[in-house]
This record gives sequence, C-alpha cells and structure tokens, in this order.
Amino acid sequence: MLLYKSAEDYLERILMLQKKGVAVRSIDLAQSFNYSRASISRAINNLKHNRLIEIANNGVISLTNEGYQIANKIFNRHNILSNLFIQLGVPEEIAKTDACKIEHDISDITFAAIINHLKK
Repeated sequence: MLLYKSAEDYLERILMLQKKGVAVRSIDLAQSFNYSRASISRAINNLKHNRLIEIANNGVISLTNEGYQIANKIFNRHNILSNLFIQLGVPEEIAKTDACKIEHDISDITFAAIINHLKK
C-alpha cells in the first residue's frame, strides 16, 4: 500500500501518544500537530478507510495491526536516525527535523545498511 508522508506521520504520532499513555482522540492529534480539527478529521477518515486505524464508540483511536507495523517502522527509523545525527554532532532539534524528513524516503536496504554499520 502506498502511503503519503502525512499518513505515516499520523500513524507515528498516534503510536507516540499511545506510548505516553494517552487514549488518543482526534482532538489529541489536532493539539499535537497544531492542526485544525477539520484537517485531522479528513486524515483520520482516510486512515480508517485504509484499515490502518479503528475508532471506538467513545472516539478513542487505535492502530490496526497493519497500522501499528507502519507506525512502528517509522518511529524506529526516526529514533535511530535522530540518534545517529546527534552522535555525528548535529544539534538535537536539527537532527530530529532531518530524521523526520528522511525516515519516509530512505529505502529498506539503505536503512538496513545503516543498522549494520551502527552494530559494528
């Protein structure tokens, strides 16, 4: 399934909020991204339509298995790339911003090579 960067960002943010113990609702995403509720609503509907999230009757959003796999992949890439850039001497905020840009476009092969290099 081809996902846009924004969809991956939403999935990653849901996972990040869940890891903080938040029962994620649309309003939480709107506040987290500083987006309007209308923008969030459209994105949430697209994610639901693609079966990447489920929404309970009380509005709590949960990741489906497929949604979790995508979110976790992006989340791990972000953390590893951020830490790598920081180790290289990049200031933390720049490292996180750059990692966020790269995490969506880097190939699995290149990312695996980075992981292998870091293990040495």
